[in-house]
Amino acid sequence: MLRLRPGPRAAFGEKVLDLANVAAATLVFGQFVRSEPLSWTSIVAGAALWFVFVSAALWLMGAW
Repeated sequence: MLRLRPGPRAAFGEKVLDLANVAAATLVFGQFVRSEPLSWTSIVAGAALWFVFVSAALWLMGAW
């Protein structure tokens, strides 16, 4: 297993936060851009991925 020092670990956690925002933007807000009807499954999956990635990022940064 890879052991990171606190500095690089916090930087990696910030990138995971960015990944959470991209996942939410793609799966949730992307629904409003396309011409097809809303897919509630994608919206719920996007929100769930956001919570998972934010939780992992907070754990990596040591804030949780």
